[in-house]
Amino acid sequence: MIPSSPTRTDDRTLLVGDVGGTNARFAIARWTDGRPVLEHHESFLGADYPTFLEGVRAFIDGCEVKPTGGIIAVAGPVTDGAIDLTNSPWQVSEAELATLGLDPIRLINDFEALAWGAPIVPDDCLESLGGPAQGDAHSAIAVLGPGTGFGVAGLARDTHGNEMALPSEGGHACFAPGDAVEDEILRILRRRYERVSIERLICGPGLLNMHRALAEIDGRESHIDDPAEITRSALENPNSVCGATLARFCAILGAAAGDIALTMGSRGGVYIAGGIAPRILPFLKASPFRERFERKGRFQDYMADIPTWVITHKHAALLGAARVAFAER
Repeated sequence: MIPSSPTRTDDRTLLVGDVGGTNARFAIARWTDGRPVLEHHESFLGADYPTFLEGVRAFIDGCEVKPTGGIIAVAGPVTDGAIDLTNSPWQVSEAELATLGLDPIRLINDFEALAWGAPIVPDDCLESLGGPAQGDAHSAIAVLGPGTGFGVAGLARDTHGNEMALPSEGGHACFAPGDAVEDEILRILRRRYERVSIERLICGPGLLNMHRALAEIDGRESHIDDPAEITRSALENPNSVCGATLARFCAILGAAAGDIALTMGSRGGVYIAGGIAPRILPFLKASPFRERFERKGRFQDYMADIPTWVITHKHAALLGAARVAFAER
């Protein structure tokens, strides 16, 4: 749990970051009239810099007003103030970051930051995927989604306005097939992986795994090596074999989102984040996502009362990181 955020204006200038397996995003955060304001956005490929520290230093060097501290959200578990990114060769510690003049500086999980940011994302940056317009304001929310990997976090809330983020590695929970085709997908992937997690299917590389498995099930050969090609072809022709792959991807995403909502008791709503969902939004809305989200047997009515949204705000994790940064002293 973090202390309450400032209600008015805080004159500090802080660094916020969102570092995933592919991209790194940074901004300067200020706190004005009880809300975070982000300035001087910059985004670059992680591959552009050999080390995490060099990427942060390059951003700070370009800032007219240097940040005095901050929060950087990273894709993976933070242990004793250090991170070894799950889908990137970057490693860094809070002690190393402090050598850049950042004091205090803290690393948190990227989906933990999204959990803090989701409730303050403007309504026009949320796209409904079904369910009621609003969830229970005093119940937990879940934030999850596919990108380079598959992230999961929650935000517990009570009737007194208290909140606590629940970072997790839920994307590495086991994949649960929902029909006979998915039974076959699991069987095929077990030849390659000792254990098949959700992330082996629901992320960029996972989309390629799924496409190849479906091709094998249909007795076809697949010559596609780029998940982006699958997405492009599916959006151009939803009735193509790539369209079938993306539809299955959306269905399994919905099923996994429903399982996570059940696990967390997320009656406040489920937010889909990550880089993939906003890019396939019309397709996702027309897909079996919501049907599979609600298809939970005896708990179908329970699930029908949970709203689902896609976050289209490009810097939701930075907003969440700013909430944490300004709440800390």
